[in-house]
Amino acid sequence: MGMDGAGNKYYENRVDYPFGQHRWVEPGDTHNFDSSSIPPEWHGWMTSMNDTPPASEGAYFDAAKNEIVPTAVGSNAPHDHAVGYQNEENTEKFNWKNFHNLTQVRSRGYGLGNPIVGLPPGVKDQYYTQPGSPYNEAIIRPLEFIGNLDEGSSTVPPEKQRRYKSEKWAERLRTPEEKALLAKANENAAKKSLDAMKEISASMAARRGAGRGAGTIL
Repeated sequence: MGMDGAGNKYYENRVDYPFGQHRWVEPGDTHNFDSSSIPPEWHGWMTSMNDTPPASEGAYFDAAKNEIVPTAVGSNAPHDHAVGYQNEENTEKFNWKNFHNLTQVRSRGYGLGNPIVGLPPGVKDQYYTQPGSPYNEAIIRPLEFIGNLDEGSSTVPPEKQRRYKSEKWAERLRTPEEKALLAKANENAAKKSLDAMKEISASMAARRGAGRGAGTIL
């Protein structure tokens, strides 16, 4: 019935097979074939959403595009084909085996790449993320440390020093002895603060009493 750009060949037999099994595809690359290797126009024919092969529908679609009114809202699904996000630059550069959906083009491990789909080592994953997704590069914030529990230490090498990005993180890194010393220091600081507040309160009370003519306060 036809062949797409990836070399996938499409067949139909309505005589010997029941409906639902009468259409099938012969992969152009049997080692790297996936359901996303079937382009959207042939997917509609394979699932019997239409009975006309895409090769016969090109003129109709080209004419129908002239009737489409683009919306004012931004979208990653262009109105001329509505396929969705297409990373054409990376597709041409690294040859993603004609995957129309790049969700699978991700590394099998950190920096290992994926030879099954042709992803070279060290290349970032190609699957699409929405602008507000926590996995989107624009959302991910760089790791910033606010302190170091081993700062100034001559015995702990720099790569093993306990840096932390928050006080909660620092609490997890402290040893029981360090936690006890910190609790004692906080207790002493709280006691000094309380003594200072008592002195201030006593001084203010003395001033109020002197202003009312209560005499000399020793």
